Amino acid sequence: MAVIHLNTENFQKALESSKVVVVDLWAEWCGPCRSMIPIVDKLGDEYEGKALIAKVNVDDEPEISAQYAVRSIPTFLFFKDGQVVDKHVGTLAESKFKEKIDSLL
Repeated sequence: MAVIHLNTENFQKALESSKVVVVDLWAEWCGPCRSMIPIVDKLGDEYEGKALIAKVNVDDEPEISAQYAVRSIPTFLFFKDGQVVDKHVGTLAESKFKEKIDSLL
């Protein structure tokens, strides 16, 4: 399954997961967002069963980005028990990404 794609219909359900949920808010036209795709995909595979790695296209789902006051992309939201516990705006090195996830597991 690896990385899942969220929209307004399944977003809330994903947050109800007992796992840590990481949401990548991105867009096709965003160069830095595209540069994060291989890292996000790899983390989706590595953390399968431990954390839920998800993507939200802000062009397709503007309600979600508005709900979390996302002004720049990529933005990564880290949820635990349905609450945002960390947020990172901009690109992130794979090692730092793993540190953030591991600290929440």
